[in-house]
Amino acid sequence: MLDKANQLKNELIRLRRDMHQHPELGFREFRTAALVADTLREIGLHPRTGVGRTGVVAEFGAESGPVIAIRADMDALPIHDAKDVPYKSQHEGVMHACGHDAHTAILLGAAHLLKQSLTTETWHGRVRLLFQPSEEAFDENGISGATAMIEDGALDGVDAVIALHVWSDQPAGQVMMQDGYVLAAVDQFHAWIYGDGGHGAYPHTGSDPLFMLAPILSAIYAVPSRRINPLHAAVLSLGQISGGSAPNVIPHEVYLQGTIRSFTSEVRQQIWTELEKALRLAEGLGGSYKLNIIPGYPPLCNDPGVNGWVRQVAQDMLGETAVRNVEFGMGAEDFAYMTQKVPGAMFMLGAATNDGTVRHHHTEIFDIDENVLPIGAALLAETAHRFVTGYQTVSVAWPRGFVTDK
Repeated sequence: MLDKANQLKNELIRLRRDMHQHPELGFREFRTAALVADTLREIGLHPRTGVGRTGVVAEFGAESGPVIAIRADMDALPIHDAKDVPYKSQHEGVMHACGHDAHTAILLGAAHLLKQSLTTETWHGRVRLLFQPSEEAFDENGISGATAMIEDGALDGVDAVIALHVWSDQPAGQVMMQDGYVLAAVDQFHAWIYGDGGHGAYPHTGSDPLFMLAPILSAIYAVPSRRINPLHAAVLSLGQISGGSAPNVIPHEVYLQGTIRSFTSEVRQQIWTELEKALRLAEGLGGSYKLNIIPGYPPLCNDPGVNGWVRQVAQDMLGETAVRNVEFGMGAEDFAYMTQKVPGAMFMLGAATNDGTVRHHHTEIFDIDENVLPIGAALLAETAHRFVTGYQTVSVAWPRGFVTDK
C-alpha cells in the first residue's frame, strides 16, 4: 500500500497546495468541497455533497457488511499566512495553519488506493469517507462540523471511525498513538465583575471591580491546584482581562474570558462550580458578577481495540521504531463527537519540516513536510483495507459485528 501511495505523491502535493492557496473558514468550504467531490468522481466514486452543510461523503464496497468511516477535516483558520512559499494563501487573513489541507489530500489519496483494491479483491464490508467542515469553530448555535455531519446521518450504520492529524512539532513519518482519553473537553467562559466605579481621587465612595479582581484571580488560578484532585487532569486558563479607560476613572466593570479543559464530566462540572465560587467573592467586597460558560467539545477517547489494529498496521508498514505511545495533551478536537457515537481512534503523524524552523500549529508560519502525505494515505487505506477484507493476523479485537470467519 505504501509503494502505491508513493506513486501518488506528486498528485497529493498538488491537491494539498491547491487547498493551501485557497483556504476557507468553517462552513464556508465551498471551493474545497467542490474540489473534493470532483476528485472523488475522477476516482470513480459517487460523492454526496452538502452533508453537514458543506461536507462531502462517499461510500463504496460490498453490498452489505460492517462499515468503517475515515474522517478528514477541511476548514482553515483566521490567521495571516507569513510564509514565503509558492503555495502561500491567496486569501488575506485566512490560512491552513493546522494541517486540514493535508488531512483532506491524504484522505483523497486513501480513497484512490482503496478504490484500486476494490477492483481486484473481494471485500466483506464498506468504507465511508467523511470530509468534514468546521472543525475549528462553532456556529452561532454551538454547532461544529462533526455534530452537523452526525445530524445529517454521516455515522448511521458505522461500526468504527478513524482519523489522523499531522503534528508539525514531531519528526516526519513518526506515528504517535495513545489509548483512552487523548484530548480534552474544552469550554469557554466569559465573566464580568461589577462595581460602582467613580473618580480615582475618591475610591472610598464606591466599590472598585479592579480591587475585587485581585482575590478573584488568586481564587481562579487556585482551582486546578487546590480544588481539583491532583490525580485528575484540569486546566483553567485566562486569555483576556480588560477594564477601565482612563487613569483617574475607576471603572464600573472588569471583563474576563478564558478556557476550561478536562477529561471527565465530574471534573468538568467541578471546575464550573469552583469558577462560580471564585467570582462570588465580588459580592463580599461590595460588587456583583455575571458568568457565562459555553460548553465546547467533549474529550476525545481512543477506543483501545480500534487503536490497537491501527497501531498494528503502522508497525507492519513502518516498523516498530516508527510508532510511539505519546500523550497528546489538553488540546481539543471535535472528532470527539464521532467517537462518542461509535468506537474510534485518532492517531498523530509527525510532519516537522527539515528546514530547522519549528512551525507550530495555529501560527502564521505553520507548514509541514509534504513527504508524509503518501504515508498518511497508506496508513488510512491499509487500516480500512484490512477491515473490509477480514484480515486475520491482527491480534486485537475488531469492531462489533465484524465478520471473522472469512
